[in-house]
Amino acid sequence: MPLTGGEKIKIILGRRGMTLADLAEKTEQSSPNLSNKMTRDNISEKELKEIATALDCSFDTVFKMNDTGEEI
Repeated sequence: MPLTGGEKIKIILGRRGMTLADLAEKTEQSSPNLSNKMTRDNISEKELKEIATALDCSFDTVFKMNDTGEEI
């Protein structure tokens, strides 16, 4: 089963030696709010991009057409 966005963020936080509170501060959110979003896996694409920037990561969203392989 693939990892959720929240699970991926937790892994990166661990590798960066950061806490959820650190990330919340960098993204100007409260820790409880960010924790709830991660638990529900309810994070918008815009927020994921902001989180990626705060974690010094790249984030790309790609739709790939199965019949042609075209990425949009």
